[in-house]
Amino acid sequence: MAEIISMPQLSDTMKEGTVIKWNKKIGDKVSEGDILAEIETDKATQDFEIDVNGVLLFIGVKEGETTHVNDILAIIGHEGEDISHIISKYKKKEPENKKFELKENILEKDKRIFISPVAKKMAKKIGISINDIKGSGEHGRIIKRDIESYNKINLEKLEKKEEKTITPAHSSIRKKIAEHLTYSKFSAPHYYLFSEINVDNLIEFRKNLNNKLSLESKISFNDIIIKAVAQSLKKHPDINVSWSDEKVIMHPYIHIGVAVSIKDGLIVPVIKNADQKSLLQISKEIKDKAFRSKSKKIQPEEIENSTFTVSNLGMYGIESFTSIINTPNTSILSVGSIMTRPVIKNYKIEIGNVMKITLSCDHRIIDGAIGSEYIHSLRNFLEDPITLLF
Repeated sequence: MAEIISMPQLSDTMKEGTVIKWNKKIGDKVSEGDILAEIETDKATQDFEIDVNGVLLFIGVKEGETTHVNDILAIIGHEGEDISHIISKYKKKEPENKKFELKENILEKDKRIFISPVAKKMAKKIGISINDIKGSGEHGRIIKRDIESYNKINLEKLEKKEEKTITPAHSSIRKKIAEHLTYSKFSAPHYYLFSEINVDNLIEFRKNLNNKLSLESKISFNDIIIKAVAQSLKKHPDINVSWSDEKVIMHPYIHIGVAVSIKDGLIVPVIKNADQKSLLQISKEIKDKAFRSKSKKIQPEEIENSTFTVSNLGMYGIESFTSIINTPNTSILSVGSIMTRPVIKNYKIEIGNVMKITLSCDHRIIDGAIGSEYIHSLRNFLEDPITLLF
C-alpha cells in the first residue's frame, strides 16, 4: 500500500521547508535509511532520511519550491501501484469561476478586431498588442493615430516607472534571520561600549605559536579572541546570562556563538564549553563548523544554546561596527580589523597595532559598569595573550 511522505519538521521552529535537491527520481527504488532529499529549514539544510521501503511513485514539491510542514512531499509504494486517487485528493481545487473565466477568454479571442493595414503594420513594428487599443475610426476601427497615441502614453508611463529588479523569493533561513533580528532589536534595549586594544603582543604571540604548528593547524586571530572572550566570561558570569520576564537565567556553561557569513545571510555555529578548550581545539572546531555552515551541512543542535556571540568583520577591512544581540544572549562582541598607526607609549609616539571592539549589551540586565568591567578583562587577555595558556 502506498505511503504518503510529508514535509518533516526538522527543527523546533520550522514551519515550512524548501526542497534543495532530490536524490531520487520517480521510478527509483528506495530503502529505509536512504537520503531522499536535501531540505532547507529556517536554520540549515539537512538530509531527509526515509524509514520505508518501496518505489518513489510521486514527487509533490519540485526542487527550489517551498511548502508547509506536513504537506505532501512524496508518495512511496509498489511498482505500478495506482495512486491517482491519492494525488487527486491533494490537488488544489479549481476556483468556482475558472470555467467561466476560460469561456470569457475564448470569447475574447473570437472577437474580430478591425484595424487598418497601416496601423497593423505599425503595431507589429513597435511590438504592442492591438487587443488593448480602442479604435477611434469608423465602427471602432483602429487607425494610425490610435497606435501613435497608445504608444505615447506607454512611453510616458515607462519613464515615470522605477526600474525594478526581480529576485528569487526569500529563503527559509533569510526569513528566520529577519524575524529573529527584528525581535531582538525591538525587544532588547541595546546600548554599545566601544574600546580600542593594543594588539602588538597578540600579533607576536600568534606568530610564535604558528611557527610551531603545521599549516593545517594554524591559529587565527579570531580563535584567540574566542578563547579570550570565554576566559573573560568565566571571570564575569553576570555577562553570561539570559533575560526572562520572571528571572535572570545564569548559565552554568560558556557556549560561544561565532557568526559565519553564508550565501543566504548569517548562521551562528556554537563552540560549546569554549572556556574548557585549548586554542587548537577551538581553532579546529571553528574551521569545521564554518565549512559545514557554508555548505549547509551544519546540524540544528550545533547552532543552538549559545550564551554569548562574537561577530568578526576584521577580515573585510571594517574598522569598527555594532551588532544586533543574538537573543536569548544579552550581549554580542563586534571585532574590527587590526590597523597599524601612531600610538602613544611611555609618553612617546610610536608605530603600533590596534584593534577596535564594540560590546552590544541588553540594558535590561547588563549595566554599563558590568559591561565595562568585562571589556577591561578582555583587553587584559588580548594585550597579554600568554595568560590564556594558564
